[in-house]
Amino acid sequence: MTISSGHNTPRDVFLYLLSIITLVVSAVSFGIVVFQYINVYIPDIISDPYSTQSSYLSTMRYALATLVIVFPVLIWVSWFLRKDINKFPVKRELKIRRWLLYLTLFASTLVIIGDLVALLRSFLEGELSQRFVLKILAILFVAGSVFVHYLSELKDRGKEYRWIRVFDWTIVVVVLVAIVAGFFVAGSPTNQRLVRMDERRVSDLQTIQWQIINYWQRKESLPSILDELDDPISGFVVPRDPGTGEFYEYNVLSDLSFDLCAVFSTVSMEGVSSDTPSKPLPVLARYPAGMEPYNAWWHGQGRVCFERTIDPELYPSLKGATNIKPIPL
Repeated sequence: MTISSGHNTPRDVFLYLLSIITLVVSAVSFGIVVFQYINVYIPDIISDPYSTQSSYLSTMRYALATLVIVFPVLIWVSWFLRKDINKFPVKRELKIRRWLLYLTLFASTLVIIGDLVALLRSFLEGELSQRFVLKILAILFVAGSVFVHYLSELKDRGKEYRWIRVFDWTIVVVVLVAIVAGFFVAGSPTNQRLVRMDERRVSDLQTIQWQIINYWQRKESLPSILDELDDPISGFVVPRDPGTGEFYEYNVLSDLSFDLCAVFSTVSMEGVSSDTPSKPLPVLARYPAGMEPYNAWWHGQGRVCFERTIDPELYPSLKGATNIKPIPL
């Protein structure tokens, strides 16, 4: 078979390879987004004992960013190749084209098999059947879409397969809906910045708390103000609120008790403690009664104080002791 000079075979190879890569990446990213929807709205503390809603959303954001960039490239490459085939029908029978199309199906099959094996393993280890069924349906949707599209490409005979275009546009709409819904679930960039600032506030309060405990162990008294924690030798400087630049609020309640306060912009991801003046996120209500995850730094929106009492048995005084080593932070 001869190919006219207008047919750039090296270009075709590049475009089909690009099609393979963008297809696999888009399929995997779409699957991750759907999986994280399921993980967020149907939590399972047995299957994911150390995973949090924040970690699910972080994974979702990464998949969304990938999908937003890669999926349009896949659409463009597919459109360009179809247009090129319609313009030069002889390319439909190129061996390199058929080889690369089969390679696409092969690569997609390996990814899908790997996902199914991982899902079945999770199910056998006790994952909720509802989550398992929904994830299986998501995998079957991705697998069916890939196989229908590329098998039709291999058997394309023109008008007889015009229905595949309707199918392709349906898939595009589904992916776009998933992307838009993902931004609603994961939060806007502005909201995410507020969340990260609150995470910084919690981290600062944890650091200050350990410095206060360390101070008490060495002096058997609490600092009257946070400035007393500054240590030019170790280089420690009391952190300040990242939003306002002001010191965090600190109050001495007794010889062993104190509280640390901060003004938060959001509600903590996993919910709030029972004594925090804010209602928990919906995800917390989906855990069975008595099995809600616990975190000493849950917070609501606005001013929140964390009261702490030092237990001398857990944190004995080091005053007068020799070979004192600082508490690692």
